[in-house]
Amino acid sequence: MTNRVSARLMLERHRYFVGRAPELERFYAVVTASELPCFVLHVYGPGGVGKSSLLQEFIYLCEAEGVTAVYLDGRDMEATPALFLQVLALALGLSPASSPLAHLGEQQERFVLLVDTYEQLAPLDRWMRREFLPQMPDNVLVVLAGRNQPSLEWRMDPGWQSLLQVIPLRNLSPDEGRRYLSLRHVPPDQHQAILDLTYGHPLALSLVAEEFAQRPSIRFTLTEATDVIQALLERLVQKVPGPAHRAALEASAMVRVVTEPLLSSMLNLPEVAELFAWLRDLSFVSSGQDGLYLHDLVRDTLAADLRWRNPLWYRELHRRARDFFAGHLEQTHGLEQQRILVDYVFLHRDNIMLRSFLDWQMRDSHILVDRLAPEDPPQVVEMVARHEGEDSARLAAHWLNIQPESVVVYRSDAGELLGFLMMLALPQLRPEERAVDPGVQAVWSYLDQNAPLRPGEQATLFRFWMARETYQDVSAVQSLIFITILQHYLTTPGLAVTFFLAADADFWQMLLAYANIQRLPQVDFTVGGHRYGVYYHDWRLEPPAVWLAVMAEREIAGEQTPPIQPMAANQVLVLSQPDFAAAVWDALRDYTRPDRLAGNPLLRSRLVMARMAEAGEADAPIQALQALLQETAASLRQSPRDLKLHRVLHHTYFQPAATQEAAAELLDLPFSTYRRHLKAGIRRVTDMLWHAELHTG
Repeated sequence: MTNRVSARLMLERHRYFVGRAPELERFYAVVTASELPCFVLHVYGPGGVGKSSLLQEFIYLCEAEGVTAVYLDGRDMEATPALFLQVLALALGLSPASSPLAHLGEQQERFVLLVDTYEQLAPLDRWMRREFLPQMPDNVLVVLAGRNQPSLEWRMDPGWQSLLQVIPLRNLSPDEGRRYLSLRHVPPDQHQAILDLTYGHPLALSLVAEEFAQRPSIRFTLTEATDVIQALLERLVQKVPGPAHRAALEASAMVRVVTEPLLSSMLNLPEVAELFAWLRDLSFVSSGQDGLYLHDLVRDTLAADLRWRNPLWYRELHRRARDFFAGHLEQTHGLEQQRILVDYVFLHRDNIMLRSFLDWQMRDSHILVDRLAPEDPPQVVEMVARHEGEDSARLAAHWLNIQPESVVVYRSDAGELLGFLMMLALPQLRPEERAVDPGVQAVWSYLDQNAPLRPGEQATLFRFWMARETYQDVSAVQSLIFITILQHYLTTPGLAVTFFLAADADFWQMLLAYANIQRLPQVDFTVGGHRYGVYYHDWRLEPPAVWLAVMAEREIAGEQTPPIQPMAANQVLVLSQPDFAAAVWDALRDYTRPDRLAGNPLLRSRLVMARMAEAGEADAPIQALQALLQETAASLRQSPRDLKLHRVLHHTYFQPAATQEAAAELLDLPFSTYRRHLKAGIRRVTDMLWHAELHTG
């Protein structure tokens, strides 16, 4: 019988696997015990530390011992109980509707379930701990691997304390690092310099080894490689076997996950099997159920480099990916369609207008999107009463009684209600039901007079949406609400028109205008003394696929629609320190491009608004931001120690040379020294601006 390729893959992975002896011994002892001493092994460690490689080695040990093992990746599914069970059923060879728990309960032999990238399933952690895992038969060992250690609930539960074992992963030891480098044929006289530079971080070691595979004659020293990862990745794009390989790597960096059909479409090549196989063999590429994943660090660095170095090719790859997803969106449904939507959103990860909303979701993933439960309506009504008053609360109770299925709720991992979204299906409402609510009556009158529905067409009113604590301000819950709305836009059959209501319509106007969601001030209405603004989109005039294409073009072009308008003091955007730092870096990079600066979130910072007020330039936020950047950088000239930083910033951003290499030559600096000074200069300017932001009244 012919052996499967998967067996060869497992052997090759095992051949290059080094270290982790204590972790392997512990796993072996558990999986071969006559009675499982624990039921969950939780492996955790930072990105690139080798969690996935360790799980593959666990599978190798299971094969050697005749133990059945099934591997799942959290990146391959949406974080809902139903979809998790569906993916598990498919991995077990069952139909999607089958019960994987019932199937496992029928097995008499030892069984291992491995769940990788568990941080992506954080909203399911409570469900896993309290419902799914307790139903597992006692001959099943579950291995969870993610970036975070088990939550406090795991560690404080007296039951799980004895049935859970935690395995933290750290960098490889010097001896293990040397063994790995030897396996990758890196010259022994280079090992110490590489270990000193990487501290044994597995991903960094693999990147160095990849560089040696491309250029066997190079030498690494601490003085030459100030920022090893950045430098390696920049050179990697240039040192691949050929132009087609480089294009394949750049295409892979644009998307969340790459498959052969997607790669073929993005490269406009009928046959890409060889390129796909080459990608799969790269040390920073992992294989999942959906396809190939570049490591986050590699992908983001390559994409940023491509966008700066070759913006026309960046635009073209972006367009081809978009067209591929658009062509498959209407052909799929269920789990596959949801994955395509995730891929669509991923294409916008660098959008200056949308980044903060997407980042909110990524930073706070311990929120579960759920349907309304019988005990939820009183809490929903109380939430509306707190933020909008008793009159609005009575209307919310009215609609909860008529269309409870229209409500989506957002819960903490402890089950606490954090917010909700109500999506009323307007055609299903009777006239007497609509007449109770001024908001519903107002939008229905507009619809009836200006855009009447045809038979079978649907219209949705996003009537209530809020977070329990922050109402309609920017927050993690708000971000998830907007993503739910996006999913509704793209997946609702026959959707013709949507209406969106906001208590502070002016605050959201810039973002919604950018998204072609039209403001209808003539439809605004009042409930309980509060005025609510109305936004509108007719999907018959601009279908979802066309709308997505417009959004994508704006993302890659840096288009801002409409021009920045004066903002009131209560519209200040409160940025976290990481977001502020990212915005400063973007603003420096785009200093000479006002069209790109137009979307920078610093324009809504307290710092810029205060500058505009002082200078009487309420109509010139971009000029205010430019002046702040230049003045802050100029202050570095006051210190002899920082003068070199100012010179590098000046010739890179304010009076930029053609390239960074040209700037280094102009300053008569080695490129590595130039890069070090540039990084330090950006950090100094960011620190000074952050301090001013915190202390601006």
